[in-house]
Amino acid sequence: MSSSMVKGYAAESVGKALDLIAYELPKVKEHDVRVSVTHCGLCYTDIHAIDDYYGITDFPFVPGHEIVGHISEVGAAVTGFKVGDRVGIGWQGRSCGKCEWCKRDEEQLCVSIVDDGTWVPYGGFATSVVVDGRFAYKLPNGMPSEVAAVLMCGGISVYSPLRKHEWKGVKDIGVVGLGGLGHLAIMFAHAMGYNTTVLSSSKAKKDHAIALGADHFISFDDKESLDGIEFGLDLVLCTAHGKIPWVKVIDTLKKRGILVLVGFADVDFNSTDFVAHEILMEGSFIGNRAMMKEMLQFADKYKITPMIELMPMSRINEAIQRLKDNKARYRVVLVNDIPQRT
Repeated sequence: MSSSMVKGYAAESVGKALDLIAYELPKVKEHDVRVSVTHCGLCYTDIHAIDDYYGITDFPFVPGHEIVGHISEVGAAVTGFKVGDRVGIGWQGRSCGKCEWCKRDEEQLCVSIVDDGTWVPYGGFATSVVVDGRFAYKLPNGMPSEVAAVLMCGGISVYSPLRKHEWKGVKDIGVVGLGGLGHLAIMFAHAMGYNTTVLSSSKAKKDHAIALGADHFISFDDKESLDGIEFGLDLVLCTAHGKIPWVKVIDTLKKRGILVLVGFADVDFNSTDFVAHEILMEGSFIGNRAMMKEMLQFADKYKITPMIELMPMSRINEAIQRLKDNKARYRVVLVNDIPQRT
């Protein structure tokens, strides 16, 4: 392979399996860094994008946005990095820097967010990726690369709303779902001192939820226990995707309680209780740069260690199928085995 080319695993059209392709090496602009990828986590957002769930995917599409690697090239205006530094990169790889949200240091709400993803033009299931250096993060020295990869998207996605509401005095929370995001939420919530109840459709996950740090576990078919926490929670963090038993979830919230959506769940419920109980609903999308840096330090201090299945990147399609089949426990991280040269 020419030094001016990159190899990556791409979907050629909607819903297709990924094939190894070669493409032109993206140029490094003055604020950019090029990172040689060693690890990349697999997030359900990657699958959604392959399926064009959001209606924004351009093909051929190279997914991957939970990236860890080493800097191989630094743009002229970049400070604080040198070639060889180990960094993590999350979903957001740049921002416009000019809109009202960027000026407030809330870059995750940038008006050009559709074009800000790390996978534009090509993502992290590849030999290298280029992003704005302001969205690459130095990693704690002792943090394993596979752990850091998961934190770059899954970690920040749950940490950000938990941290924000911790500052507002919320104490009793529920976590819906015990999967890739949910198990991270339990660990972060435990470290923050929340009184955490896991709400799940699977009774079999009770022991594991408690081992991760949950204080209580209730399955959705346990009517007596659900009745016992009616109007009991300050906040419910929904980390699941797909169908949710919304009536049961909403009934656990106190009057003026808060429902936070992190996963892309199917939302279908009667608005009566939202109005009558003055319930608040909000979405939470990753976090800003300051929150990302704080999260990494917090995870390092409290030894937040996600459950990870390591697989070689050449088995990407098998990994995707495991995630679709809900067999991954709980995050898959791909170790890059793409030959740098042929």
